[in-house]
Amino acid sequence: MNKIPSKNSTGADNQQERLEIESWITGFTDGEGCFSVCFIKNKTAKSGWQIFPEFVITQGEKSLPALKIFQKYFQSGNIYINKRYDNHTENLYRYCIRSIDELNKKVIPFFQKHHLKTFKNNDFVIFAKIVKMMSEQKHLSPNGAIRIAKLVEKMNRKKASRFLKSSETIR
Repeated sequence: MNKIPSKNSTGADNQQERLEIESWITGFTDGEGCFSVCFIKNKTAKSGWQIFPEFVITQGEKSLPALKIFQKYFQSGNIYINKRYDNHTENLYRYCIRSIDELNKKVIPFFQKHHLKTFKNNDFVIFAKIVKMMSEQKHLSPNGAIRIAKLVEKMNRKKASRFLKSSETIR
C-alpha cells in the first residue's frame, strides 16, 4: 500500500490505486486521526489568545511510513517527533497540517468527498465549520472567538474551554 498515484493519473489501474489509497486514508483517519482546535495563550495576539486548527495523525516510530503516505498524498503538512521518556521504547511521530489554506484546499475537500464512518465525522463537520469561520477572519473578533470556543467544546472529549473560563473572555 506504499504506492501513491500521481495526481495526473488517467489509466484504470491508476484510478483503482487512487481509490484504494483514498479509502485507506479515510479508514486510517477514522481509527488514528484527530481534528482539533486549540486555544493557546499568546501575549502578542490582540485578544491574548491564538487559535490553532489542526489535522493530526499520531503513530509510533514503526509506523512512520504510514505518516509519510499521508504527507505525500496531501503534499503538505509536517511530521514531528515526540520523544518519549517513559517506559515505552519507541518515539511517537505526529503528521500535522495546521495551515488554514492547506486545510481548506486539501484536507476538508478530501473528507467532504470521502466521509468518515465513525463519530469522528461529527468532529470533522465542526472542524470544517471552524476553519471556514477562521478563513473569514471571524476568529479575530471576541464574539467570533467565543462562538469557535463553544463549537470546540462539542468536539473530541467535550472538555470545557479554558478560553471561555478565562478572565479575558468573561469581561
